[in-house]
Amino acid sequence: MQKLAEICIRRPVFATMIVLSLVVVGAAGFFRLGVDRFPSVDLPTVSVRVGLPGAAPEEVESLVAQPIEEVVNTVDGISELRSVCGQGTAIVIATFKLDRNLESAAQDVRDRVNTLGRRLPEDATPPVVQKFDNDSTPVLTIALSADRSLRELTELGDKTVRPQLERIGGVGEVRVVGGLDRAINVWIDAERLAAYQISISQIRQALERQNADVPGGNVTTGKEELTLRTLGRFTDPRQFDELVIANVNGSPVKLRDVGRVEDGTKEQRSFSRLNGVPTVTLDIRRQSGANTVEVINGLKAALPRVSAQLPEDVKVEVIRDQSKYIESALHEIQTHLVLGSILASLVVLLFMRSWRSTLIAAVAIPCSVISTFGMMKALNFTLNSVTMLALVLMVGVVIDDAIVVLENIFRFIEEKRIEAKEAAREATKDIGLAVLATTLSLVVIFLPVSFMSSISGRFLYQFGITAAVAIMVSLLVSFTLTPMMSSRLIRVSDAKGGHESPSSRRGFYRFIDGAYTHMLSFAMRHRVAVAVIAIATVLTSIPLYRAVKQEFIPTNVDEAEFEVSVNGPEGTNLAGMNEVITAMEKDILETPGVTLVLSSSGGSFLGGVNQGSAYVRIAPHEERTLSFGKLWTETKKGNPLNAFKGNYTQQDVMLEVRRRLQKYAPMRIGVRNAQSFNFGAGGRTDIDFVFRGPELVALAGYADDLVERSKSLGGVVDADTTLKLNKPELRVKIDRDRAADLGVDTSDIATSLRLMVGGEEEASRFRDESINEDYDVQLRLTEADRRDVDTISRLYVPSSRGGLVRLDNLVKIERDTSPSRIDRLDRERQVSVRASVAPGYALADRIEALRGTVREMNLPSAYTTTVSGRARELERTFTEFIWAFILSIIFMYMILASQFESTVHPLTILLSLPLSVPFALLSLWGTGDTLNLYSALGILVLFGVVKKNAILQIDHMNNLRAKGMERHEAIMQGNRDRLRPILMTTLALVAGMLPLALGTGPGAEERRSIAIVVIGGQSLSLLLTLIATPVVYSLLDDLKATSRWRRFGESTAAITHGIIGRLKPKPRPKPAREATPEPTSEVSGD
Repeated sequence: MQKLAEICIRRPVFATMIVLSLVVVGAAGFFRLGVDRFPSVDLPTVSVRVGLPGAAPEEVESLVAQPIEEVVNTVDGISELRSVCGQGTAIVIATFKLDRNLESAAQDVRDRVNTLGRRLPEDATPPVVQKFDNDSTPVLTIALSADRSLRELTELGDKTVRPQLERIGGVGEVRVVGGLDRAINVWIDAERLAAYQISISQIRQALERQNADVPGGNVTTGKEELTLRTLGRFTDPRQFDELVIANVNGSPVKLRDVGRVEDGTKEQRSFSRLNGVPTVTLDIRRQSGANTVEVINGLKAALPRVSAQLPEDVKVEVIRDQSKYIESALHEIQTHLVLGSILASLVVLLFMRSWRSTLIAAVAIPCSVISTFGMMKALNFTLNSVTMLALVLMVGVVIDDAIVVLENIFRFIEEKRIEAKEAAREATKDIGLAVLATTLSLVVIFLPVSFMSSISGRFLYQFGITAAVAIMVSLLVSFTLTPMMSSRLIRVSDAKGGHESPSSRRGFYRFIDGAYTHMLSFAMRHRVAVAVIAIATVLTSIPLYRAVKQEFIPTNVDEAEFEVSVNGPEGTNLAGMNEVITAMEKDILETPGVTLVLSSSGGSFLGGVNQGSAYVRIAPHEERTLSFGKLWTETKKGNPLNAFKGNYTQQDVMLEVRRRLQKYAPMRIGVRNAQSFNFGAGGRTDIDFVFRGPELVALAGYADDLVERSKSLGGVVDADTTLKLNKPELRVKIDRDRAADLGVDTSDIATSLRLMVGGEEEASRFRDESINEDYDVQLRLTEADRRDVDTISRLYVPSSRGGLVRLDNLVKIERDTSPSRIDRLDRERQVSVRASVAPGYALADRIEALRGTVREMNLPSAYTTTVSGRARELERTFTEFIWAFILSIIFMYMILASQFESTVHPLTILLSLPLSVPFALLSLWGTGDTLNLYSALGILVLFGVVKKNAILQIDHMNNLRAKGMERHEAIMQGNRDRLRPILMTTLALVAGMLPLALGTGPGAEERRSIAIVVIGGQSLSLLLTLIATPVVYSLLDDLKATSRWRRFGESTAAITHGIIGRLKPKPRPKPAREATPEPTSEVSGD
């Protein structure tokens, strides 16, 4: 690197072009980068959906879910296999490892499902394989509104809007909510049916046979070939009335004789309202792994084209839009990047008191940041909160190398009064080793954590690679542009004063220097006491770690929007649910701060109607949080104090909404942030505590018991279970002997009841030629014939001996209860206790509290517990982080040992790492923040920067001692010389972090976690490391002088050299005719 610096000093254009080439590539890459909220951390998810009309969850489990699980379980790369069995529906969800390709995984699942063949029931719907999680949060919600009926709006949404949006890349599903689908309803009168002695199965068969166009082949006449087609389809709904279903006593019985036909709608299974006004909405979910912003932008780009195809009075409005938050958060980060760069540059100006020096150091920031964009494009990274955070954090780091080199050049000019070119050459040579060691040891911190296998690894991979590239570019800049610009811009006249009193070291810095000199001198006289204090400080990490709350990602994120989920008692019908949701919606709208509520009743992904939800939007950040923009606006109005009034957060609104909705018990309410990315099972809630075992009754009992006990734990709110055993149902118990006597099969009873009561949703299809669309023909008894048990008992079923048999002669209908749904995890039954964490608590301690409670329950050995979703990722992350940190420390030691050619000095440097940890934890505890994935990123950065100070100190002390200076004098002089660059780099880092720490915009809570760790840990540990490092340096130097340590060092060196010798490639032997004896050589073990 020294040679490169000398070349660049001589050839300034060459130096400029080297860096400019990287900047140009980076600038070109920047405009082609995608945008997203997070790196692609979605677990690849493939779902298989199969319907079994009329089947109970237990039947769906045994007949559908288990066979599918059996074949899908063999697909390679599955990390989790779960299924949800509801009324007539089974959804099997395979979650794959992060490195599994989603397309090939989906194809493998599809191939396995196709092998089932006839193992699925005959009346099961064909399996549908999709590349998304059915229960995921919509990325975009569109509302259709007009002065038209819901049927018309549904028709437009389903037939015009949905098909076009489904074609957009990355779209997984477009689900219509609150609509009324058109259908041709065939309503049958049970009494008329019995009078004619006709079974409902005969009507279904007639609809299938007599409403069809059947091809008859080709007819060749002379030179013509004609197509023969039998036109049997009805072209008008009224023609169904004339359909002949049977012949009784020689007379045809038509459909109008036993019922009526209606061009109407399907049974409404969901309601949707926007601020209390009924509407039709389309919830759009993206495919697993798809870029959120790209999907939304593609949808938005298609909306004008879609709107043009709708009637003029139909309004298309985007309600939920995740890209708004993402783009706002990234805009805030970009603002912080600029502000941080300015503040870091001002720190240089403050110390150097020279605009030229400030410019030289500041150039490193845009060069490093812009160049990094080129790498991000090459590796297919996106502009997301993690990569942008890495660049913001690197603002205070990438300027460090330039500051250190610049300050050393400036010091040479000030103290030695030499010309700028000579000073640049000599100062770069003097500091080169320390800068190289600092940079390389910082880069290796990110390498192990970048390749962790969990979701956190995906986060840290993009963070680490982005940060490492920025740092390496800054190293290049510090050895090219910095010495070149210093040799030409800095003048000897700028550095006034001499060695005794340089101008830049006067004023406030003189007092700092004097105070530090006195403290260091005192510490060197009381080295043991200082060492004891340092050890005691490190040990405080243990109680501080226990005191700091832990969670996976911050739960107090203010997105200016949140969700409310509502689960009614089992058996609640759609009308009852809609009435409650309407009342809740009114209460939510009246909550201060709420600006929009989009509510829905029914329409769950399992088809249930006792569920509801509400999407709630509150006032934007700039209207309700204290910010510089708001303060400036109010100041211009002459009322600056107004900026401090009436501020509130999303958490405040959520608490108030939760309080207002408590009165709706026994409705089970959940108020939470929208899911940010796919955690797998249970990812939508903070807590997902799982019981696994064979018996549903026992599982439900344990889960309900835990919910009750959790109320006394504190910090667990909105607790609920996924398994309810009290879903009311009517069970038909057949008298088999009597049925056999009367010639009635069990299948005939079941089929007839399903057709009469449940109805056949697609008995046939009707084609409306006027609009070129097909619609379902539904078959069902009139509502009056299926409204209660007595009415159903009087229905008739067919007999194999001819005629009909009344149902109450064959069966007893009893009221009973059954499971509402059955969840399975890895082919075993499970029930989840899902809850949110209340403010003031954190995920880790609540999970531990729940585990302690479960231990008190003494579960049988056949029943086990585990955690899923965020808690599972938290535990995985903790384990992987421990190993990653250990590897990082080992790599740092190896690099430092090779740089300093010493096994002792790296220990001195690395001792600064544990010294910073208690101060980082203290900062989190003092600000009420949590230890989460973002603060863990902050600890990584902190580890990288705190050891920089020790490297600068030890490198300079070694250089002074190499020149013949006595150790104590070298310690005092070396640390005084390095005090200024250490203060400059530390304050530059803190200044770069200040916008993150003080920001209040979208995503501020995530960014603040990092800033608090870096600012607190670096600032609070600075004085102790400045004092402790020289003390430990001297103590280890004394230890090194002992004979025992010398023997240890010699043996270690011998082993190291031996290993290196074995690893060196041996020279290839020359041909025999040219072979000559080669002298042997030995590797010295010195």
